Formats: sequence, C-alpha cells, structure tokens
Amino acid sequence: MGFGLALLFIFIIFPTTIILLVLWISTKKRLYGKILGLFWTAILLLIITSSTWAWFTAKKVLKKEDYYGEYIINRDYFPGKQADWQYDHYRFEIKRNDSIFFYVTDRDKILKTFRGKIVTSAPYRSVHIKPLMEEPTYHIMEAFPTTYRSAWSFYLVFYSSKFNNVYFKKGHWKQLKD
Repeated sequence: MGFGLALLFIFIIFPTTIILLVLWISTKKRLYGKILGLFWTAILLLIITSSTWAWFTAKKVLKKEDYYGEYIINRDYFPGKQADWQYDHYRFEIKRNDSIFFYVTDRDKILKTFRGKIVTSAPYRSVHIKPLMEEPTYHIMEAFPTTYRSAWSFYLVFYSSKFNNVYFKKGHWKQLKD
C-alpha cells in the first residue's frame, strides 16, 4: 500500500466509516447504512478499476525466450516506399540455441546471411538482447538494439549508419501486394 493511500485510509476512509457506522447503529436509520454501503461499493469499484487499468497498461516483462523467432521490418511506424523496400530487403531470426541470422534479401530470395550469437542482460526486470555478430557484419547489426515494450508486445530498434533507426517486430515475412 502506498503512502498516499495509507494517509487516505487513516484520515478519510476509516473515520468516515466509523462515523457512518455509529450514526447507523445509534439512530437506527437505514439511510446511514445505505450511505455506508455506497461508500464502500465506490471504494471497491475504484480499487478494482485501478487494478485492472494497471494490469492492462503494465509493460510486458521480457524473458530470453520471448526473443526467439523471426523478425521483419515494422512498417506501421513509417509506412511508405522506404519501409516497404526495407521490408523486402532485411529480416532476421533468433534461434533457440542463441544464434542470430541476419538476412539481406530480395523479397523471398536470401542474398546474404550474417551470423552471430546473442547474449542477454537484465539490468532491470526485463531481459535485453545484445547480438554479437561475426565480422564483417552489416551496418544495421553494428549496434545493440533498443527494446521498446508495451503491455502486449515489443519491438526492436537498430541504429543504422545509412537509415538511422530501423524498426523490427516479430513476424513472418509475406509477399507485399504490389
């Protein structure tokens, strides 16, 4: 329980409950009982609503296993020709043996594969990945990615000397409709 909630309970909720309970018992008027019931119903609804809101908006806590899978360019952030071109030319995959394979592609055809391993760190509660690529590597994979999380998912942003930020999300590559 937070400090503010403790103060609220000690100085407002508890005294109001005691006063209404004493009035209800001493006067035998049902009105005070109804007010007390409504008061506690409102408090319980507020607690349930805020707990549900906190659960829905909490950031996803990532484990190492969450990173395994295929990644494609996230075209939702900056849709257009450049994102479509990147989508058709870059993707990567992280395998369960901690291998990472970065693919330079021409749509469904893989032109070149860059290999590496991933290591993880957990500076806070959520795990972050650090790809360690074999040399020479591709400009997108030269820096460690930044992980952005929401309540339901996450995406990775790599810095590229040619494109600046490159956004990847988990997903399977599918042919774009021309």
